[in-house]
Amino acid sequence: MSGLSTAALAGLALAAGAFAGLAAQQRRHSALTEQHRLHFDLLCKAMDDPALAAVLDTYETTVPPETQRQYLFANALYTNALYFHRIGAMSRPELYGHLRVICQNQIVREYLKATRHHRASLDDSSAEATLGQMVDQLVTDLEDADTDEWWVVGEPPAE
Repeated sequence: MSGLSTAALAGLALAAGAFAGLAAQQRRHSALTEQHRLHFDLLCKAMDDPALAAVLDTYETTVPPETQRQYLFANALYTNALYFHRIGAMSRPELYGHLRVICQNQIVREYLKATRHHRASLDDSSAEATLGQMVDQLVTDLEDADTDEWWVVGEPPAE
């Protein structure tokens, strides 16, 4: 052999595999970041232009233009939280706590109720569907709660 032991070769292979995994994770984060930026840019354009906002009107009831703009902003808040979770900057329990805070706003809750059918159309086995079910249950729990102590409402998910 050329001086490298089997253990050293195995160590190099392990390091190369770890490096490849890290590179793949960085590519995924970059792709998620770019997708998030594009989504936010599109939402901003729609918030600024009622004609473009009409393209995103997929609600089951008629939504006035001002409410549509508010819903688009609520969508930006919601997807921003999901983005932070997806890149690993926020655990599921942290995401739940953040969503519990933003769901204190009635407009955000109305937006989430108006788009419940969007989340219901997701493949039940997907991570996005699981998070959607979590937020839908949170909204239901908050609306059914008989306490003003909103910070204890609901069952935070396990890690």
